[in-house]
Amino acid sequence: MPCVADWLNNPFSIVQGIFAQNTPNSDWEKKVTDYFKEKLKENNATNWVPSLNDVPVHYLKPNSLVKFRCMVQDMFDPEFYMGVYETVDPNTNARVLHFGKYRDVAECGPQQEIDMNSSQTVTLERQTFYCVPVPGESAWVKEAYISASQARVSPSTSYTPSRHKRSYEEDEDMEQHPSKQKEQHMGSGGDSHGCGEPKRLETEASAGHHLISPNCSPPLDLNFPLPGEKGPACLVKVYESWDTFKVNDVLEVYGILSVDPVLSIVNNEERDSSTLDPMECMDTAEEQRVHSPPSSLVPRIHVILAHKLQHLNPLLPACLNEEESKTFVSNFMSELSPVRAELLGFLTHALLGDSLAAEYLILHLISTVYARRDVLPLGKFTVNLSGCPRNSIFTEHIYRIIQQLVPASYRLQMTIENMNHSRFIPRKDYTANRLVSGILQLASNTSLVIDETQLEQGQLDTKGVHNVKALGNLITWQKVDYDFSYHQMEFPCNINVLITSEGRSLLPSDCQVQLQPQIIPPNMEEYMSSLLTAVLPSVLNKFRIYLSLLRLLDYSISDEVTKAVEEDFVEMRKNDPESITADDLHRTLLVARFLSLSAGQTTLSRERWLRAKQLEALRKARLQQQKALLDLCHSKINPLSQSCLCDVSNLDHGAANLSKRRYSSAAAAVSWRRS
Repeated sequence: MPCVADWLNNPFSIVQGIFAQNTPNSDWEKKVTDYFKEKLKENNATNWVPSLNDVPVHYLKPNSLVKFRCMVQDMFDPEFYMGVYETVDPNTNARVLHFGKYRDVAECGPQQEIDMNSSQTVTLERQTFYCVPVPGESAWVKEAYISASQARVSPSTSYTPSRHKRSYEEDEDMEQHPSKQKEQHMGSGGDSHGCGEPKRLETEASAGHHLISPNCSPPLDLNFPLPGEKGPACLVKVYESWDTFKVNDVLEVYGILSVDPVLSIVNNEERDSSTLDPMECMDTAEEQRVHSPPSSLVPRIHVILAHKLQHLNPLLPACLNEEESKTFVSNFMSELSPVRAELLGFLTHALLGDSLAAEYLILHLISTVYARRDVLPLGKFTVNLSGCPRNSIFTEHIYRIIQQLVPASYRLQMTIENMNHSRFIPRKDYTANRLVSGILQLASNTSLVIDETQLEQGQLDTKGVHNVKALGNLITWQKVDYDFSYHQMEFPCNINVLITSEGRSLLPSDCQVQLQPQIIPPNMEEYMSSLLTAVLPSVLNKFRIYLSLLRLLDYSISDEVTKAVEEDFVEMRKNDPESITADDLHRTLLVARFLSLSAGQTTLSRERWLRAKQLEALRKARLQQQKALLDLCHSKINPLSQSCLCDVSNLDHGAANLSKRRYSSAAAAVSWRRS
């Protein structure tokens, strides 16, 4: 274990030492970064750093080194700070040089004053990101990170290893009952000088609830994209290369935790003061409230090191380009075939014995947007799993199984109420100068399961129409148009969308697979629950590694195979010119790509191309069979009772009536019972 007495528990002492040794050289900042970078490489030292994802903030020592796994939800305006400043003792005229980096409040002794006119003062700029935990992060991901953590903090912070794995969910009672927390964390009054050492965080945490009650109404919205999310939001202050990060990026940051109670006092005084010159303070009260929330609720992290996460799976090495990681990948690829076979069997059982649907679900789960050609996203593979039973727990359990396999996911129940009342698209709030989050503000490679079996007959209002259009744009173009009032701004994304429906979905998709159950369990709840309990944790982890790893592999098609595919497609067009289109070629190439990757092959072979054609032929045959069944039902139903689903491309901005295709539902029910 590396020595953590200084650089982990008191990183300011390290920074101060490097600053003192290198002043007035300007490279002291780089030396600080290099120092911590080297320290974190030693003996898995990253596991010794406490994470805000795992540990409630009031258990952490102020000004200690912490880490945070997060998504950039918003970017605030850059702020200026005193990178270097000088203090003077009025009695002795002694001068001391200080660094302002990694601090929210300037440090000075009890008998010192900051010399604002000093020639030594250096004004610098930093960027503040508003960051939230990864939306929809799976429980198994959180548990894996907690299990790997070996973080310890000083016993004086009331934090003990036995409480280390206590999650935010378990700590919710304390959040809702501050009186209990106050009894546990009684502390002395706050330091009013602002130059001394900050008080214990427990005092700040218990007082924080009282801070927001009288002064902040309504309570501060932490702006999580998804409903019901837990965990901290943080103001992450970045000093170098912040232009490499953007909204919706997933980062892992290492930095100094700032929860100085002075921040809350100063911010409250600024909001309450009526003597401020309007020309000196252009921020609105709402903007101040949002951009300077109490540090007990939204702590600050002053970043020393930050990097984008290549993936969200803790079972994989963080960077696959390193030599040790290459060994891990090589070893796993050698046993890929049995893992794929087991996963196929597992998903076949989950899909009630339908092996073809299970094949396509695997291809969907390893799909990813690998490039963009003009506006066209290449690699997206939205699957519409039709033929799902209505008003059943089947789709809910399918989502639970996917949730156990992928690092981040969300189930969107497509009800009239949700479509009309939920906020899908993030919008700019100019009064608070912030981006208000929406459901579609998700991290890259999140699995979005849209449950259309929940849709009942009803009316979409204007907001509902916009939400349906937003889903259509997400699926077709892999982008979300954020609402900036006066204009829309495109944010490209990479979201895996699976649509479960009775008949064909009203939303667009790349591939429709008609479910054909081979077994109908008498107790669906018991059957689906037993699937997960029957899988060994080690096997489940192999499935998780398999799906995440294959998304990251490179893929290519040789000139020879390309020519053979073109010739084959021309031959297919000759044999069936009416039904074979360019879309069929594109889809078959996608299926062939993911089939190859699912077998661990990074280039297309003729064998995989033929297998892709076979799968597509089977899939289309099912759809033809379903169409014939639909026509049969259609002919037996009074035409006056029929109503068509809205086409997303033809929706206007007014209200629209939605009703289920009754003959589609009837056909799906017949198909389900016959199976």
